[in-house]
Amino acid sequence: MQKSQTAVRTFLENFRKRAGSILHHGDRIWQLLTVGMGLGVALLLLGIGWMLWQDSADARTVFGWSFLLPTADASWNPVLEHFEAWPFIYGTLITSAVALLMAVPISIGIGIFLAELCPGWLRLPLGWMLELLASIPSVVFGLWGIFVFLPEVVEPLGSFLGAYLGGLPLLGALFAGPIPASGASRLAASLILTIMIVPTISAVTRDVFLAIPRSQREAAFALGATEWETISQILVPYGLSGILGAVILGLGRALGETMAVTMVIGNSISSAVSLLKPGYTMSSIIANEFAEAVSPLHSQALIEIGFLLFFVTLLVNMAARFMVWQVARKTPQEGRG
Repeated sequence: MQKSQTAVRTFLENFRKRAGSILHHGDRIWQLLTVGMGLGVALLLLGIGWMLWQDSADARTVFGWSFLLPTADASWNPVLEHFEAWPFIYGTLITSAVALLMAVPISIGIGIFLAELCPGWLRLPLGWMLELLASIPSVVFGLWGIFVFLPEVVEPLGSFLGAYLGGLPLLGALFAGPIPASGASRLAASLILTIMIVPTISAVTRDVFLAIPRSQREAAFALGATEWETISQILVPYGLSGILGAVILGLGRALGETMAVTMVIGNSISSAVSLLKPGYTMSSIIANEFAEAVSPLHSQALIEIGFLLFFVTLLVNMAARFMVWQVARKTPQEGRG
């Protein structure tokens, strides 16, 4: 009997040691899994870039740098198999830049209002509405733009800008009219993109301000700062890295937006730089023509544009991440609570 009890105790002791060993090794398994998932993201990114690079090899060989460089009479002719990407690169960059220029101050203002100035009973419903606006599909924005926004807002605004700014030196080139009667133009795409990215930037900016410790505000008020001084000199610098991250999220959506832009930009290949003229973006030319590409070279030219969009987006996000890191590094550690 005593021998059997000793055997049971020995078995339990060995089992406890074995379980402890397994749990200890569980840490290593978890670490390996997380490292593997991180490497998987990097491999996926490299795989996408490599696939686009490989599948556009013939187009690069035939057109070289002339595919990218700006020309006065840029053309895109699938029949003659002559392709140039400059009009699409310019359309993507100018519409995204104008949208960001308009959206950032509006979005930061909305974020500050919702986080700092809005009455408590109004903050929650306004926050819900803001997040609902961010979740509307882009094709809905495109339809609304065609039937309501372009004739009612963009066309009159474009005519006004063309009449009063079109004659200015240098800047006038961006507002050389007339705008088409339909309103379809780069200006329309820029305004639609502005409306689409404002909810994203505003929601993240609001969350950044709400995450700032209350002690930062109390310390500023205790020193005699006004509400405006507290927001502009304490809260905005404190949350600057987070605000930059929100801006990058908005820029990423603007660069890659396809359906809404395709429906309102006019889809016209033009070397004109004016915002009031119809244009094209890299994503809209791929969406419009890839399924109907008439030759292998046509398909490869579109894939090369996809590679350019991938590269530009990656470059912008890397530069933005570097800016966020620089701002966070310069923020005094004692101010981070």
